[in-house]
Amino acid sequence: MKAEQKKILRISDNDNVGVALVALEVGDVLTSDGLQANQKTMRGHKIALHDIAEGELVHKYAQAIGVAKEAIKAGDHVHTHNLSGDVLDRRGGSDKIEISTLSDNDLPDSFAGYARANGAVGTRNYVALLSTVNCSATVCRAVADHFNKSDALDKYPNVDGVVAFVHGLGCAVDPDGFGIDLLQRTLVGAAFNPNVAATVIIGLGCETNQAAFMLRRHGITETDTLKSFSIQEAGGTVKSIERAIRFIEDMLPEVNALTRTQQPVSALRLALQCGGSDSYSGLTANPALGVAADILIAKGGTAILSETPEIYGAEHLLAARAASPDIAQKLMGLIDWWLDYTAKSGASIENNPSYGNKMGGLTTIAEKSLGALAKSGQSPLKAVYNYGEPVTERGLVFVDTPGYDPICSTGQIASGATIMCFTTGRGSVSGFKPVPTMKLSTNTQMFDRMRDDMDFNCGTIITGDTLEELGRQIFLQIVETASGKETQSERNGFGDNEFVPWQLGAIL
Repeated sequence: MKAEQKKILRISDNDNVGVALVALEVGDVLTSDGLQANQKTMRGHKIALHDIAEGELVHKYAQAIGVAKEAIKAGDHVHTHNLSGDVLDRRGGSDKIEISTLSDNDLPDSFAGYARANGAVGTRNYVALLSTVNCSATVCRAVADHFNKSDALDKYPNVDGVVAFVHGLGCAVDPDGFGIDLLQRTLVGAAFNPNVAATVIIGLGCETNQAAFMLRRHGITETDTLKSFSIQEAGGTVKSIERAIRFIEDMLPEVNALTRTQQPVSALRLALQCGGSDSYSGLTANPALGVAADILIAKGGTAILSETPEIYGAEHLLAARAASPDIAQKLMGLIDWWLDYTAKSGASIENNPSYGNKMGGLTTIAEKSLGALAKSGQSPLKAVYNYGEPVTERGLVFVDTPGYDPICSTGQIASGATIMCFTTGRGSVSGFKPVPTMKLSTNTQMFDRMRDDMDFNCGTIITGDTLEELGRQIFLQIVETASGKETQSERNGFGDNEFVPWQLGAIL
């Protein structure tokens, strides 16, 4: 006889809410002491485990996630109608979210990667087209399509494709301002990501973001595998497309001569991402990914955590893991910058949870952040970097980015990430060339519904699998993917439209 499925999960003994594991009807019995659901409640949403007074803190993960806006009865649905997150003391508390970690010596220590001359190791082998300005984006796209949508690459089996890094920026900005500095750092970081073997940079010719100035500013000179020119200099779009095609045709034999060799997993730089989160994100996929990240770090590798607005409310937990007071202070300084930035923009960081997040059961930014932080595991925080700044430290590091997935992932790629794990509860479908992107589903229902887009199902944690075992499996799949196994987004041909640099500064 099949055992009846548990209806509600209490994460910590200190919590006064639980998470509905199934859709609840009025009168459903939830606990052994007879607690009943007072309203119909969607799967993944919160239920009060006992009476909560107006103004009382609501706890999940043994952490405060908000304040009751009104009296809440045991068995009530707890969500946006009766829970507020805007009056919490963000800097208080030092309790830790305890997540089991595992660092097994029987797991692989190497993968098949592309060794680069500068000592970095790629997981893919791309040729890149880089537009300095939006005005050259169409030409870059046309050149990429020439190679990707024909048989032009068939005789180059070691070339993964031609990726076009195009964007909507590059002109009408202060040539000495922080906006163009940020853009150039992002463009150079993407063009020299370890997964890129050769690059052609194309400008219009009259833009503020001149290619020659950008390269000179970063101490870069042209080589056989790095070329740049402008459309105006070349004589127009048709001639520019022809010139770029010739450049790449000359580069392809050298790029194709590169082959995969066994490299230490310590060379991997894993971007940690989540998008389309739900209440299961902090219960399944994120903590399981945290175990995998800890395994990689124990083997000398690097995990890159980002999305600064989505650690807000949990930043004190990450700061407590900082390897030095200076690192903790830099992290907290980012939070202060974001509070000031959003206030000046007439926005509130409190409003971060999206429509889909709320439909999935997440109510406040503190609740979302506590779940998001779980993907960082329990390793010490070794460094904090600005957006697109090259990551040089190994271990767990933090790169400042917005929470918006394309801008965040672009920053991680510019900082040197070579592979990405992306957890999702609602069902994100993005890819992020040139980095292979593994999609980790938080729940089995979404995994079954979107199998063509998901790479790994973490929903089985709810039905009995352990975080430790799934963390091991995720690590193994990271190594396989880094060695060339295609992700679902790669099979689907995704990843050409998600390069979105962070825009800061006045557009004139």
